[in-house]
Amino acid sequence: MTEKNSGTQLERAARGEITPEMENVACKEGLSPEKVREEVAAGRMVIPANPSHRGMEPIGIGMACRTKVNANIGNSSLCSGIEEEIAKMRRAVQFGADTVMDLSTGGDLDKIRTAILAECPVPLGTVPIYQAVKEAGGKGEDLDPDRLLEVIDRQGSQGVDYITVHCGVLRDHLPLAEKRVMGIVSRGGSLMAAWMKAHGGENPLYARFDDLLEIARRHDMTLSLGDGLRPGCLADASDEAQFAELRVLGELVRRARKAGVQAMVEGPGHIPLDQIRMNVEREIQECDGAPFYLLGPVVTDVAPGYDHLTSAIGGTLAAFFGASMLCYVTPMEHLGLPGVEDVRRGVIASRIAAHAADVARGRPGARDWDDAMARARIAFDWEKQFELAVDPEMARELRTGGDKTEEVDYCTMCGPEFCAMRISNRAFGKGGEARKEERASEAGGE
Repeated sequence: MTEKNSGTQLERAARGEITPEMENVACKEGLSPEKVREEVAAGRMVIPANPSHRGMEPIGIGMACRTKVNANIGNSSLCSGIEEEIAKMRRAVQFGADTVMDLSTGGDLDKIRTAILAECPVPLGTVPIYQAVKEAGGKGEDLDPDRLLEVIDRQGSQGVDYITVHCGVLRDHLPLAEKRVMGIVSRGGSLMAAWMKAHGGENPLYARFDDLLEIARRHDMTLSLGDGLRPGCLADASDEAQFAELRVLGELVRRARKAGVQAMVEGPGHIPLDQIRMNVEREIQECDGAPFYLLGPVVTDVAPGYDHLTSAIGGTLAAFFGASMLCYVTPMEHLGLPGVEDVRRGVIASRIAAHAADVARGRPGARDWDDAMARARIAFDWEKQFELAVDPEMARELRTGGDKTEEVDYCTMCGPEFCAMRISNRAFGKGGEARKEERASEAGGE
């Protein structure tokens, strides 16, 4: 990992240095190390890798990379604790989450975060304002800007790799948000709004952005510039408040790069299908190609319990048009705190969306996975199909009830008489024994 005093990934890339983290990302992405360095130097790729987070495998987030997936975990003041949050983190990583965010708001937050960081093998993000407000008594208007910066510094010392900071919600934006059907649905955005309303001052993270940059640079924490005015329903999508904040985020991206701090930009939210392309392209333009990290987007408001699906629909389009990372949504979105199995379902849905977009964009090697599955299916190689499945546990359970699969060349949907692939194989001389010999030959060549 990067030594603390040798500069950030962005600074080192800008001076022509290829870091071990860049080499690691290049290997994973099938890119040259020089290409990764160029993308990081330009701010089009970020590598969230706090040197204090030991045992973490760095990743690249940007359009030159495959689409990444983030999983949010974290307790509330009402339920869950350290053991369950660690179980959620493990489950998220098991099913392919590229990053995890700890959004805990209850209990000893430093202790919870330390425990998660100690076991988390992927970049970990947080939203520091939650802890700062909790330590101030739980009300946004009581937030102490100095305490907020101290919390950010503390989390950086612990090893947090990236932080969501709602710097772009300004006093001038609040009247725009008041016109909405649902107002401000971002927790961080609403807390900042409450502070500005109570004190009559500007957003302290915007007013003291240089102080924030100094802290982030010291720990090489990537800034995830939060969309505090993201729309929480289709009626509020793509409105004046949302785009007013986006223009500020573009300004902050440029200031961060100048200070040597990596930055990505968070996006909406609830967006109709026909507005997704415009939203992604507008972010890329306003923010000079900074990686775009979307929550969903959710494409309809009427599916509580199924919002992992509504977000996967929107996420596929968003990633196809240029988003770099998708924040998962679980079936519990809008309903309650997700449990371990909700995390699994959310990760799987977003991974499917991310992979589908990568295939559609023609990313090198993306379709190899699908082609391998097709070969396993026509060969009725059930074990290989389970191995290749995005959720092997679910595929095996649905096929076998958990038992080892009988190697038959049909499934119960069609049966032996009406299985199209079985009929096709026999017609083309590839049925039964011929398929077994072909599989044996393929295995021998590996």
